[in-house]
Amino acid sequence: VISERAAKGLAHQDYMKTFGEYECLCALKGDDLLGLPLKAPNSSFERVYTLPLVTISMTKGTGVVTSVPSDAPDDYIALKELKDKPLWREKFGITAEMVEPYEVIPIINIEGYGNTSAVTLCEKLGIKSCKDTEKLKKAKDEVYLKGFYDGVMLVGECKDMKVCDAKPIVRKSLIDRGDAIVYYEPEGSVVSRSGDDCIVALCNQWYLSYGEPDWQEQILKHVKDRNSFNAYSDRLLNQFEFVINWLKEWACS
Repeated sequence: VISERAAKGLAHQDYMKTFGEYECLCALKGDDLLGLPLKAPNSSFERVYTLPLVTISMTKGTGVVTSVPSDAPDDYIALKELKDKPLWREKFGITAEMVEPYEVIPIINIEGYGNTSAVTLCEKLGIKSCKDTEKLKKAKDEVYLKGFYDGVMLVGECKDMKVCDAKPIVRKSLIDRGDAIVYYEPEGSVVSRSGDDCIVALCNQWYLSYGEPDWQEQILKHVKDRNSFNAYSDRLLNQFEFVINWLKEWACS
């Protein structure tokens, strides 16, 4: 179950029978999926349920996300509102059994934020509702940055590792088990000159390895040789050396 945009992206990344083409088997609205029982990879719960999230974006990812209320402020507040407001959850057809048994499970410890950073930030900033969008954004930016670089895993195969080191290991594990696939998207909105929203496509493209040591050494030697290379100013020469030292790969198509 994915958004049409995600289907289009997958079709251009060799996941469909014919490159660039995809077939819609069934069109659903979010309401059609609410309350469905699911099995979430790496979750300690045997069963979870599809819940509403008013902040979700249909233009990013698949349109379906895994809820992590311990470290995602949006997810924590959404779950808390469904627990605390029976009339609110009834509006979506969500029963008490679908939310009340589910407590926040610590999975990452961040110094200064504890092992449930989303709860800490929401309480600190006084976030009470999903309508507190500005506060939620501030909380999300803060906790995601701290969590990625300073967070330490508390559970799983990467226990006691930093989140930034654990991420590629968990990613590979999910892919190897068949619980995930590699999917690419632009970092932000990219619009072509024709006005179309751009996606990532696997094309006939390759990379020049400018960072390859032997090649890099030859280029630097050439640039520094005043008899064969004229940069016309020391400032430009320094810029050449700077770029050569950090440039690793460059796409060509």
